[in-house]
Amino acid sequence: MYLDKTKRAEIYTQFGQNAQDSGTAESQVAQFSFRIAHLTEHLKKNKKDYSTQLSLIKMVGKRRDLLNYLKQIDIARYRAVIEKLGLRR
Repeated sequence: MYLDKTKRAEIYTQFGQNAQDSGTAESQVAQFSFRIAHLTEHLKKNKKDYSTQLSLIKMVGKRRDLLNYLKQIDIARYRAVIEKLGLRR
């Protein structure tokens, strides 16, 4: 699988507090961003894969909701995540 335990632990270490920190909004946003990038590359090759396209749209919405939550709670953490991931907003 493209997102194995080591890659997931790397994402959690970089954006969370430790390798098992999957609960913070930052680590969840980072994981969604990795998965979104992977699905985007898949859809560039397979344009008619509509189930993956629907999954991608749902995932982008979930990431957007998490980012809105993070923005309401702590704007500094929000800006740090946006800058680290290179997201446009």
